[in-house]
Amino acid sequence: MLGVARHRRSTSPRRDHGWPDLSLEDELIRRLYQEFGSALLGHAMRLTGSDRQWAEDIVQETLVRAWRNAEKLERDPVLLRSWLFTVARRLVIDDRRKRSVRPQESELTPSDEAPQRDEADRTLAAIVVAEAMNGLTEEHREAILETYLRDRTVGEAAAVLGVPPGTVKSRVYYALRALRRALQDRG
Repeated sequence: MLGVARHRRSTSPRRDHGWPDLSLEDELIRRLYQEFGSALLGHAMRLTGSDRQWAEDIVQETLVRAWRNAEKLERDPVLLRSWLFTVARRLVIDDRRKRSVRPQESELTPSDEAPQRDEADRTLAAIVVAEAMNGLTEEHREAILETYLRDRTVGEAAAVLGVPPGTVKSRVYYALRALRRALQDRG
């Protein structure tokens, strides 16, 4: 592959400093970056919406994965390029999934802080939500009560309610939709 012969990770005696001889792996990374680096960066730029820092991170992680799988890599440059592009695409997909699950962190400045609400606002909001909750079916109300108000997991709520976890998920989903509609109608 790319002038670097396939090899197994070094099992030869270690040097005095305790590390294996990594010259073949180092050469592999240099060759991969030399031959595919710019194309891989362009591919990563398209995948990341032209976020250069993110794209560079993707290229670096892709090459690290190639290094970790050096003995399994194909010698054919077309197949190798395809493998590298696939790894990069999957890394971007994984990053997007992580970002969508975890909200982006930012620091609040004094001007960003919400003004203090008085007790009357909180009481009024609680009354409106209670009225909206009364409009739900008993099953939906129980699902919301167990998961949100009693802070139980879906599995715990399912055990308490005596229904499968999928049923709890479904009830919570439809209950939240109904609550949202009811609250929007109330303004």
